[in-house]
Amino acid sequence: MPNPFFNFKQFTIHQERCAMKVGTDGVLLGAWADLDGASRVLDVGSGSGLIALMAAQRAPEAIVHALEIDGEARAQAGENIAGSPWADRVALPGEDVRRFQPPFPYDTLLCNPPFFIRSTRSRLPGRSIARHCLTLTHEELLESAARLLTARGTLQVVLPVPEAERFTRLAATGGWHVNRLARVLPNPGKDPKRLLLTLSREEKSTIEETIIIEIARHAYHESFVALVRDFYLNL
Repeated sequence: MPNPFFNFKQFTIHQERCAMKVGTDGVLLGAWADLDGASRVLDVGSGSGLIALMAAQRAPEAIVHALEIDGEARAQAGENIAGSPWADRVALPGEDVRRFQPPFPYDTLLCNPPFFIRSTRSRLPGRSIARHCLTLTHEELLESAARLLTARGTLQVVLPVPEAERFTRLAATGGWHVNRLARVLPNPGKDPKRLLLTLSREEKSTIEETIIIEIARHAYHESFVALVRDFYLNL
């Protein structure tokens, strides 16, 4: 049974009421996303509030909004935000991103999106919604990002490699360009399992990098440590 809470260096995530628990994907995106100059950040599908709180820690001047449609997860995210040092800068508008009408555009939109398109669904409804494209398709995510971001705003996501490749092809048809890409390998010599992507409507050379999670069981690679040392305990 997953631990009902996860302690980070500056905040704690309680997660017993959330379908999706703290995982490497969310931590990777929260730590890797480019937040330089971002004053308004939107986290879509926030779950427990993990990525929103990581963004608040990394961008101390930014206003962060987190959207989550599951009532139990949203309530728990609210408690996690209230217990954090950044409760005055992180808000939880109770809205579906497809109908969200904020008073201002955002500089970046972060999303650890549903990624299974054709696969067996979980027997747990909340987990199916979080992992499968049932309530938010990739097309809808791209459409929402185009509407909610500034002209130079960025959409930043983490996806399994096949879904990420499909996502970038789909994004290209809407005028999006991959500005930054990280291949995430579980171990040295293994094929990448995840891609971290920064997309915008500005065409420029893609910056590419590689992140390796472990060199051995429970022994983190230096590239992963460099990314998450401000968050993980005992690093």
